[in-house]
Amino acid sequence: MNLTAQLMESALKALDRKLNTPVRLIIGGGGAMILAHHFPLATTDIDGIPGVGMSAEELDPYIKEVARELNIPSDWLNPYYVTFTHVLPKDYSSRLKQVFGFSNLTVEALSMDDLLIMKCFAGRMKDQPHAKALIRSGAHIKFVENHIESLKKLGIPGADKALDFLDEVMDTV
Repeated sequence: MNLTAQLMESALKALDRKLNTPVRLIIGGGGAMILAHHFPLATTDIDGIPGVGMSAEELDPYIKEVARELNIPSDWLNPYYVTFTHVLPKDYSSRLKQVFGFSNLTVEALSMDDLLIMKCFAGRMKDQPHAKALIRSGAHIKFVENHIESLKKLGIPGADKALDFLDEVMDTV
């Protein structure tokens, strides 16, 4: 089931109503591309990690309640992209874009540059159109390339493949 921007917003509003404490959610992936950067994409979930207020484990029961109420998949909001957050630049939070500010839930999205870095590290075939769209829309290629090269020098696993992915995408843009 694809989540539209409208359905994602409805689900996030429903989540906000369940919270009794302020939570800051940082989203990436296709959800961020749709909600923050207005790309006309299809996605099946929102990749998000709580930045402040609650852990992913504490948030999970609320996510599942919203899924039941709206009849959407139970992992409509999931922390799967956390496996790639270690490759983000240390100052990525200075580039976050606020998407929603509800009563208890604030939703911020990664910048196009930071999304491109993560897409390069994910390196899946399905990430190529997203990476191309980010580049065509103004992601800073030199910034992304320099950052991945610095990770390669630090011996971060996957940096070689991320650079190869970026090169492949650049060859076809």
